[in-house]
Amino acid sequence: METANRVLTLDVIAALRYWPGVIWGGQKNPPDPVDMTVLPPFFNEVLQDLPWWNRDWKVDRVQPGLPAETGDHLSDPAVRFTEVSIPGTVASGNGKSLPFVAKIGFTGDQLIGFQAKIGDVVIGPAVAPAGQSEPHPFGRILTGLLDLRGIPVRDMARAAGLSMSTIHMLRRGHNPNL
Repeated sequence: METANRVLTLDVIAALRYWPGVIWGGQKNPPDPVDMTVLPPFFNEVLQDLPWWNRDWKVDRVQPGLPAETGDHLSDPAVRFTEVSIPGTVASGNGKSLPFVAKIGFTGDQLIGFQAKIGDVVIGPAVAPAGQSEPHPFGRILTGLLDLRGIPVRDMARAAGLSMSTIHMLRRGHNPNL
């Protein structure tokens, strides 16, 4: 499932940023209502991209979100990021219903992360092929930091007191059981 680089429409962004239960500086209190009915079709579209997703299940109800990261801080505009959790329910054609929470990460109008929790099952995009365990996300963080700072693997290994093979394993997201 490829969730990254999807373009979000203005009405979806407005619904994702509608947080009437949160008071923050510069916000009208209470905020003007927005059309939340745009979110169930959006979530259903993202979930339908999962090849194993049961097409009978549909997101049928959502509530206003709870922000984890607002993206309104004074950091570099290139790294501003908003993450919000949207609670709701999913229902099947046979009338069964389960609780649903979507965790959405976006910057500007670009979707950069999606994870859903349905009942007690967490669903997210896969990096590894079927049958292989997912790499630890620390690998991407370490790789990004090393690349951003221009630190060679040899220097990182020496500074951390680890072997180069261990640093390579960490970069790939494998746990070398440190």
